Amino acid sequence: MSEFKTQFTQAAMTQFGSGWAFLVKKPDSQLAVYSLSNQDSPITLGDKPLLALDVWEHAYYLKYQNRRDEYVANFWHVINWQDISKLL
Repeated sequence: MSEFKTQFTQAAMTQFGSGWAFLVKKPDSQLAVYSLSNQDSPITLGDKPLLALDVWEHAYYLKYQNRRDEYVANFWHVINWQDISKLL
């Protein structure tokens, strides 16, 4: 779990500009973490999104201004893991 959180946080923090961080299930049932720009979707790559974090500035600016790191850190407190496990 620790490695996953590190990878997901890195995907969210290193996405330049608008985009998303994703946990996806690949067609071979492997899990992967990556980010995509703008409106791009894992579905177009053949992957099934399990968890997504919006890192477009509009998602966090009113509460966090330019503190994306704080926004991403607080994201871990609101995830419903039971719903994600149902998607597996």
